[in-house]
Amino acid sequence: QLQLVESGGGLVQPGGSLRLSCTASGFTLDKYAIGWFRQAPGKEREGVSCITSTSSSTNYADSVKGRFTISRDNAKNTVYLQMNSLKPEDTAIYYCAVGLICSMVVTHYQVGWGQGTQVTVSS
Repeated sequence: QLQLVESGGGLVQPGGSLRLSCTASGFTLDKYAIGWFRQAPGKEREGVSCITSTSSSTNYADSVKGRFTISRDNAKNTVYLQMNSLKPEDTAIYYCAVGLICSMVVTHYQVGWGQGTQVTVSS
């Protein structure tokens, strides 16, 4: 059974860092693109970053460029999102998703979604 589990969220002060992990079980990620999305209260889910299956290409939302870095370790069946210089507006539930192309569009990820991990940036 396909399962995606996000971890690494938590409470951090503005300017701090977190590293999110997305680990798959029941299937291997190495043939798929992975996207990170987030959803703040009262807002739509938005694309944060994505990475192709071979890590040959990545993409970032303008709001996180230069602060977030996506990477993957196919041997560990895990994708990471390193988040630096966090801001209060980064507060949201962060989700990873599996799809066929690196895209910032929610509906492009039909293979599977994780349950999300809460990130709260506050002093």
